[in-house]
Amino acid sequence: MPGRLFDDHQEIHAISTQFRHNDQIRISPIRLINDKEEQVGVITTAEALRMAREAGLDLVEVAPTARPPVCRIMDYGKWRYQQQKKEDKSRANSRGGRLKQLNIDTVRIGEHDLLIKINHAREFLKEGNKVQFTLRFKGREMAHLDLGRNLLNKVKQELFMVSKVERDAKMEGRRMTLVLQPDHKSAGAVMPKSFLVGAPRPPAPMTAGAGMNIPNRPAPAPGSAPAPRPVTAGAVAPAAQAPRPAAVVAAPPQPQPVGQ
Repeated sequence: MPGRLFDDHQEIHAISTQFRHNDQIRISPIRLINDKEEQVGVITTAEALRMAREAGLDLVEVAPTARPPVCRIMDYGKWRYQQQKKEDKSRANSRGGRLKQLNIDTVRIGEHDLLIKINHAREFLKEGNKVQFTLRFKGREMAHLDLGRNLLNKVKQELFMVSKVERDAKMEGRRMTLVLQPDHKSAGAVMPKSFLVGAPRPPAPMTAGAGMNIPNRPAPAPGSAPAPRPVTAGAVAPAAQAPRPAAVVAAPPQPQPVGQ
C-alpha cells in the first residue's frame, strides 16, 4: 500500500529523507493522505496544496514512483528532525560496545599528554565503549609500582562521572592494566576513597602455606592434654626411650696396714 510506505519510517529512511514538498511538486493529479492518515483519494495538486496550507502543514511527495504519486499532509520539518535524531542514535549504537585501548609508555608521562589520553577515553566511554589503559614499566621503574597505581588512580578520578571500574589496576608482567566501562552517574555521586591519588592499598590476606592444602588444627579445650601428632604412612615411630643405667661409682681404695 502506498500509505504504508510512509508509515514505516525505517523503509522511508532507507530510501531518502529528502522529498519534494509544497511548490516543488509539479505533477498533477496526486493520491493524497491527509494529516489524520486517511486516504483522501486522487485529487489535483493545487487542491492538495490548499488543504495543506489550511492545516498549517506541508504537502510532501512520499512515493514519487507511484502512478499517480502519493503525497501526504504533514509537518515536514518536524519529521526530518525526528529522522535525524534516529540516525544519530543508530550511528552511536553502531560505534559503541567495543574495547578501546590506550597505552601509557612510562610512569613519567607529562600532565598534558595524560590529559589528552583521558579526554580520548571520555569520548570513547560516552559512545558506549569500554576503555583499557595499559601502563608500561621500563627498567628501574619496576621498583616504583606505587607511582603507576597513583597514575591510574588519577585516571579513575578524572573519569569517575562517566565510567565504573570493570577490572582494577593489575600487574601483568611489566604492564599494569585498568579496564573501565561506561556508567553515567548523577551529579551527587560520591567518589570512593580508593580513587584518590596516594590512597593506601588494602592489606593482603595471610596466604602462607595456602597452596599446600594443610587443614587448620582445632584449638585444644582448656585443661585437656594436647592431641598427639598423626603418624603418616611410611613414617618411623620414635623408639621408646629406655631408662638410663645408674652410674657405677668405684669403691675407694682400702688403706694398707703399716709394717706388713
